[in-house]
Amino acid sequence: MATSMRGLTQFIADIRGARVRELEEKRINKEMANIRKRFKDGNLDGYQKKKYVAKVIFTYILGYKVDVGHMEAVNLISSSKYSEKQIGYLAVTLLMHENSDFLRLVVNSIRKDLNDNNEIYNCLALHAIANVGSQEMAEALAEDVHRLLISPTSQNFVRKKAALTLLRLYRKHPEVIPAAEWALRIVALMDDIDLGVVICVTSLVMALAQDHLDAYAVCYQRAVDRLNKLVVEHEYTAAYAYYKVPSPWLQVKLLRLLQYYSPTEDQTLRNILFEVLQTIMNNCAEPSRNVQHNNAQHAVLFEAIGLAIHLDTSSPLVSTATILLARFISSKETNVRYLGLDTMAHLAARADHLDAIKRHQATIILSLRDKDISVRRRALDLLYSMCDVDNSELIVGELLRYLKVADYGLREEMVLKIAILTEKYAGTYKWYVDTILQLISAAGEHVGDEVWYRVVQIVTNTEDLQPYAAKVVFEYMKSPSSHESLVKVGGYILGEYGHLIANEAGYSPMDQFQVLHSKSQFCMAPTRALLLSTYVKWVNVFPEIKPQLVNVFERYRHVLDVDLQQRACEFYALSTRPDDDELLQNVCEEIPPFPPRESALIGRLNRKHSDTEDKRTWIHGGKDANLERAVSKRLTRQPTLGDVNGKGATNLDTTQGVTSSLIGLDLTSSPTGVQDLQSATSSFLAEKGIPRLTVNPNVDRWFDRLAYNADGVLYEDVQIQIGVKSRFHGHIGQVAIYIGNKISAPLSSFTTTLHVEEPEALSVSFAKISPSTIAPRTQTQQLVHVECKKAFSKPPILSVTFLAGAHQTIAVRLPIVVTKFIEHVKLGQADFFERWKLIGGPPREAQSIFPITLTDAGHIDIAKHRQIVEGHSLSVLDGIDPNPNNLVAAGILHMSGDGKVGCLMRLEPNKEAKLCRITVRSTSEDVVTQVQRLIQKPLAAATS
Repeated sequence: MATSMRGLTQFIADIRGARVRELEEKRINKEMANIRKRFKDGNLDGYQKKKYVAKVIFTYILGYKVDVGHMEAVNLISSSKYSEKQIGYLAVTLLMHENSDFLRLVVNSIRKDLNDNNEIYNCLALHAIANVGSQEMAEALAEDVHRLLISPTSQNFVRKKAALTLLRLYRKHPEVIPAAEWALRIVALMDDIDLGVVICVTSLVMALAQDHLDAYAVCYQRAVDRLNKLVVEHEYTAAYAYYKVPSPWLQVKLLRLLQYYSPTEDQTLRNILFEVLQTIMNNCAEPSRNVQHNNAQHAVLFEAIGLAIHLDTSSPLVSTATILLARFISSKETNVRYLGLDTMAHLAARADHLDAIKRHQATIILSLRDKDISVRRRALDLLYSMCDVDNSELIVGELLRYLKVADYGLREEMVLKIAILTEKYAGTYKWYVDTILQLISAAGEHVGDEVWYRVVQIVTNTEDLQPYAAKVVFEYMKSPSSHESLVKVGGYILGEYGHLIANEAGYSPMDQFQVLHSKSQFCMAPTRALLLSTYVKWVNVFPEIKPQLVNVFERYRHVLDVDLQQRACEFYALSTRPDDDELLQNVCEEIPPFPPRESALIGRLNRKHSDTEDKRTWIHGGKDANLERAVSKRLTRQPTLGDVNGKGATNLDTTQGVTSSLIGLDLTSSPTGVQDLQSATSSFLAEKGIPRLTVNPNVDRWFDRLAYNADGVLYEDVQIQIGVKSRFHGHIGQVAIYIGNKISAPLSSFTTTLHVEEPEALSVSFAKISPSTIAPRTQTQQLVHVECKKAFSKPPILSVTFLAGAHQTIAVRLPIVVTKFIEHVKLGQADFFERWKLIGGPPREAQSIFPITLTDAGHIDIAKHRQIVEGHSLSVLDGIDPNPNNLVAAGILHMSGDGKVGCLMRLEPNKEAKLCRITVRSTSEDVVTQVQRLIQKPLAAATS
């Protein structure tokens, strides 16, 4: 094309001929100045516009910013000449982002090209839609793209592009695409003669089916049929054979698609499918000398094995697959070893019997030391999935030995898996404690808090284990270097159960104190705070070392850390009270057993294995983990320590009741005992774990204003400013929280937490975690996702903690109230009063009277009243009430749990009495009081 535009050819030649960057910039600036002048003068024909826009595009590709040519590109799209239209579309896709205002000008032109009989124009339009992919384009043009896809007159290459364009739009804006409505028409294209169309449509169906399984269930039979034609009947053209493998890309997609659905009960389909899988495995029985042929066959084979496992783990196909996988995990090729281990992990996670896999246990353990870290990860996953009661001690021992030399990127995951396996398959409690303490000692900083919390919980709930645990942890503490996690475990266990071994030689109270206190100087403030709690427990049970303990409290009374100082002062006062042993005994009682809750160890591991856009059909961790996942929506399964998979009893039967209450505890916070002691001695008390609100004369005023405004300041002091900006639609919403550092020093240890008092009615969550530090004079943004399930009365609380000289906490209410989920509704006079009377009075009516103040001119401030009512999302209905001073409003509250609820309001101010009456009626008794209170408060504040 450049050859037909001499000016463009010369411009490119000049740029390439520039010896230094300064000459290049000079030439570009000269050309851009000329282009601006020509565009400003106007009167350009299509050729000139095309030439100048092409120069602008070339300049942009070189990396220079351009600010001209956008409108001319829009005009070129409307041209009837292909060369001009092509340049216009190229400019639109390169120069304009998805939120550009210019895109609105090209939507009609794109629609015209989509509906044109010229397939080249169709493709240009599809390319533009797919590359830009804005929501406005998706809303306006998705129907046209779909029509182009399913049209029988569309060329095959047009339908391929239409399918991929629709896939792009769905991935970016799934809410715009009516996927369920289009299911039958889209799935029908999987039977197309052209395999290229089938490949593109299958990619689209894979994305849509993951979110609409029932609607796209019809694709199952079509996928089986197409596989049978390709693999068994060899119905395909030579153009789609890749090294004698029929369309491997399509085979892989179809095999993956079938794994999204439960195994079919149709025996005919099952027979066909098993024949297809058997043929695929037979084709791979002997490797070929051609590398490309092997790669294509292996791609299909591994997906076929995954489907065979999904269908029936006890079938002969899976036995054949196990033999093939054993050969692959010993392969010299890294990729083949990786795929073999990954597929075998899938099999181990789903199979009832692991004997066939255990035969290759030595090879799998050897893979832990593979030269490629990806292979090492898959070997770790496989060992975790194949572990059971019989081989648990061997596998855990091997993992512990490998942990000392493992890559740093693997260690955190290894620690979690070792801890879970040790707990699941513990033959004795002593083995569990020994192994976990060895893990903590070896892994050091890679041990998360969840691991040592679990040790504390199991020791607390198992009375027979407490003396042994105290002895073992004491011995570990005597080593010259002890990691902080080990010090925490030692502090907790010795503080609670050190008295059980105090009478034995070498474990005296003074020995325990000296060993534990010698580690404190190397610990962080939270650990030293825990040790102070240990010492106050010892004051109660070891009076012989009370002077040394009181001396520690005395010295800590003068530290700079606020929490340490407060603990020390309170513990010192508690320890030195004369003749008041009863109070000390009550405060320092042993921690009671922990209640059962959901496991956070497994939850943490599952978060590390988060799903990709292709939703997984299995998880690591053995058959039990996958069965538990399958029924997790209906019940909460709590396995027992030592007999999780039911593959044989252990010697823990006598403590079965205790262990069933141990597994699955919530480990997202510190042990209850430490929390209880801290709560008893800290000023930061809160009911149900919700912090006390920060006291500030303006906080309530800011909150009340934001209750009927979308953005504004939520909190501000000399150090920090918190602002919010929100938007709501139906029962969901988004709140952007802007947190700014106003001082010249960074805010470190920065965290944000959300507290919801009514989680069954309101769901609030962060889109991502907050940064740990906010630089001086900067701000950070946190996005909060909100969902209203039922009517609620208590807004969520945002807790912000940071270090700025001292540890500080700010807790404020977020302006998320029930009226945020109300949407406007228009009603006529007859409809309004008909509904008003139909609802009736109490309890579906809330009414109150409050005083008002008139304006300086002696009038009622109707404009302010209207602003507040509309700010609470109610639609003010004009001409409904005969009194012009009265306000009548209506709205619909959206809730995901309780559906939609109508809400009506009347506001009747009395100028003579200087009073105002507000009446709210709704079909929901829970809604009326909340809406009436929320609207009345700012009205009263505005008029008083």
